[in-house]
Amino acid sequence: MTSGTPSVIRTYDFIGFGDEIPGILALIAAAREYRRRIGNFPRSLLMLKGNSKQGIGGHLVRGGLAYLDRSQIPLSLRNYLNLPDFGEPPALYKEFLNKTGVDKVALDRWRADAVLRQMLREAGVDILSGVAIESVTKEGSRLRGIRAQNGEVYVAQYFIDSTVNAELAQAAGVPKLPGFGTLGLPESELSVSLVFETEGLSPSTLKQIELEYIKRFSNPSDTEAQRYLNAATDGDSALANLLRLELVDQFGKPKSMWIGSDYIDIPTKALSIAYHAYRGTKLSLKESFSILDNANVARMPNDRLVWNALLFWVTAAEAENLARSGAKPTPAMLQEMTFIDRWFRSLGATQVRSMPELYIRHAGNITDAVQPLSGTQMLVGGIPTAEALGTFGYHFDIRGGIDGLKARAQEKGVGLKDYLLEKGSQQLHFQQPLFNVGMRHAIAKSVPNLAVVSPASGFVGLASSAGRIVEFNAGVGQAIGIAATLALLSKRTLAQITNSEVRSVLIETGKLPRLYPLVYNKEAERLRQLEQALALAPAS
Repeated sequence: MTSGTPSVIRTYDFIGFGDEIPGILALIAAAREYRRRIGNFPRSLLMLKGNSKQGIGGHLVRGGLAYLDRSQIPLSLRNYLNLPDFGEPPALYKEFLNKTGVDKVALDRWRADAVLRQMLREAGVDILSGVAIESVTKEGSRLRGIRAQNGEVYVAQYFIDSTVNAELAQAAGVPKLPGFGTLGLPESELSVSLVFETEGLSPSTLKQIELEYIKRFSNPSDTEAQRYLNAATDGDSALANLLRLELVDQFGKPKSMWIGSDYIDIPTKALSIAYHAYRGTKLSLKESFSILDNANVARMPNDRLVWNALLFWVTAAEAENLARSGAKPTPAMLQEMTFIDRWFRSLGATQVRSMPELYIRHAGNITDAVQPLSGTQMLVGGIPTAEALGTFGYHFDIRGGIDGLKARAQEKGVGLKDYLLEKGSQQLHFQQPLFNVGMRHAIAKSVPNLAVVSPASGFVGLASSAGRIVEFNAGVGQAIGIAATLALLSKRTLAQITNSEVRSVLIETGKLPRLYPLVYNKEAERLRQLEQALALAPAS
């Protein structure tokens, strides 16, 4: 800590740094469990770097990521166990979804903000926004306090870091690898998105526009359309052929968008081709810095559509810097939005606006978790069912790709052809895991009263690409919150609390969901070989 007497010292039991929803739910879970045992609420504080006037709720609110990624469960298993579409989510996350009125996947950010504020208020949690860390204090290995740049000091017994880059953990000395360092690629990172919304463009109109594009771009005899395709691929005939083939199914039928009750899924790049032809840039993320990708679109009332489609290429250092600067879009990103605005208006949109913050998918991982979690472990079903806190399924999602993966594999003598989705693809393909959820990958061994509940938790290999999803981390956050109260009342560290102890609380309160992991031993062995081959050698 810097020298001098601080103007104010504020003392709490629990402090959450970052307002991502899993971190918020962790504080609420801690407060509710404390009250259940003691009869009153603990002293809790939520600290965030962002502007709370733009909403509480991290990248789902200020970043506007309205299309929620939900747990994915094979249909046969859902039918066999009579499970809902997305299985049984963590109890606290389910409560949040119900209160915000989510049908399937579409989350209204302002309703989410209001619900989260209400839940925090009911749990007695203070909120402090616009906070930047000046320094931290520690007592031995334990984190003791955060000194903000305004000179005030915030002291607590337990800390929960929900930032995408584990910013508080880094300040506390927790070791971390940037990018995909656990795969030996510390300079490589997933793309970031600038989510935007349109008004005045109905789903039915959009589908008609897309269908016309598909028909024309997939027709080699349509010379005008092929000129557009050539412009969008910068004369790359191989890319043009690949895009053309992906527009239709094996019978030549257009693979048009699917319009659901509160979402639109767009499987092809027909709209992307049209945009990049207009923009005059190649439909290549690495070469053009940004692309309009296949969109995940959340449907809101009155033909308001929220698009997760505009991707930007970033290095690991850039992702870290963006996270530290409050996830604000750069001038170049905002410049790209001006083209997005004009193009969508040409399709019929009356309003086009981008969100105040970026959706940063990933920004490295801490490396000293009590129990690191690998992609291989996910494929064998996660932690043992006897101590599991829930079950979650999601594919290894590396949207935009991981730069340098092929070269790294060649360097290590690993042939990637058996791991790729298809010939010529840069996307790795493994069985989608369905695994039991624990919490100990989120607890820092070197700072045992601190948990990192975010994509920056102690994931190894490909695990972060599935473990970065909010619904999974909401379950981890709920568990960490309960663990924090158990630790406080028994004078232990978070690292000393087991999954089984938290599981007992969930059983006692009727909040343990059904468990339904699947074990894919053959796939797990394939991934184990890849993860081990690419991993960085331990520091000597």
